[in-house]
Order: sequence, then structure tokens, then C-alpha cells
Amino acid sequence: MQFRKTFAAHPALEQAQASVRSYSGEHQAHAHEHAQILFALQGRMELEVSGQSSFVDSACGMVIPAGTAHGYLAQPQTQVFVIDAPMASGLDKLRRFAVPPPLRFPVSSLSAAAQMALVLQAPSLLQRRALNLQLLQQQVQAALHESWPTARLAAMVHLSVAQFHARFVELTANTPQDWLRNLRLDAACQQLRQGAALEATALRCGYASASALAYALRRDRGLRSRQLKASR
Repeated sequence: MQFRKTFAAHPALEQAQASVRSYSGEHQAHAHEHAQILFALQGRMELEVSGQSSFVDSACGMVIPAGTAHGYLAQPQTQVFVIDAPMASGLDKLRRFAVPPPLRFPVSSLSAAAQMALVLQAPSLLQRRALNLQLLQQQVQAALHESWPTARLAAMVHLSVAQFHARFVELTANTPQDWLRNLRLDAACQQLRQGAALEATALRCGYASASALAYALRRDRGLRSRQLKASR
């Protein structure tokens, strides 16, 4: 593979160690004798690095050089992919980077050396606006029957529509409206399996009529409402 050839001589590659770690709560500033590469697999970790606020999520990672003081704050069940490596060129400066798509999954067949090589090749990023997807989802799910145009979603997180759309796709690989449609269909499927009527379910989940929900279930899930009720 190309990155193996490009970074074969990099002194830190073969000594890199990768792990998936669960974080929760607040940890005061500390420093390591080795460099760290961090990005989130689930949730988002707030960071304070050398006195400056930042964060990592599934699209934005960070290289923290050895000896750099950093603390964190994470919600329960936050999972972070961490690579520990000796200090070397490319790891000697604080840097935000775009998480390479092959690394955005908790299980990878790539070695730690290969994973770090991808990070070293990843483009640097300017500071991004944090986007709390978990909170956004909770708010939408609490009022699925309401209209949720992208402009309303963007306003909730204080972003322009264009900024919100780009950041949302970056984080989820889905458009906001595709994400919303899946939330509605997930809720509808759950309610129908519990025996709810099709018409009432449609209205609760943001569909104009029973026929509109039935059509969406067939088109997007290949399901009919009677199949869901029969599966109880």
C-alpha cells in the first residue's frame, strides 16, 4: 500500500500502539512522555490543550506532542481511538487533522503503524465548530411530529445552513434530511411493532397521513405495516 512505502522510514511507525478507550467525566491537565493521536469513535471529547479549548469527534482528530499539558471532559460512553507513539517528525507539533474514512470505525484490520501513517498523510484542519449530535437527536426525537427543515436544525446549533450541512455530512456521512427520515422511520417501526395504529403513528412521527408513512416504509425499508405488527 502507498502509505507503507511513503512512511517506511518513519522512526515512530513500528513503535506505535493503538487502542480504543472509553472516557467519562473530567480529567485535569496532564502530559505524557510520548505523543498521542486522538479522535472519537462515539461521542465527542472536549479538550483543553496548553490552556486552549478544543475537541475531537469522529471527523476531527488531534495530534498532541509529547510533554504537552492537556485535560479532557467527556460524556458517559464516549469512545476515543488513541495512538501512542514516540516523538518524531509529524508528531512534534500540535495539529488538528481530518480523520481518514478508513479509521472512522471501531474495528480496523490495519496495524497501528498503518493507522498512524494515514494520520500523518491526513490534511490539517482549522478549528471546527462543535456539533453535539446526541443533544440534537434528543431534541428532534422529542418532537418528531413537528416540521424540521435544515434551517431549523442549523439554527439550533448556531450555524448557517451551509455550514451545518457540511459539518453534518462530515460527521455522519448522511445529509440532515436523510438522518431525519431515518429517525422518523425508526420511531414508526418501533411504535407499529408495539401495536400502535398506522394513522396515529404517522402523525406522531411527522408524516401527513397513514398512506405517506406506508409509502415511506415500503420505499426505504422494504416493509409493510402489517409485517411489523405480525412481528410482535
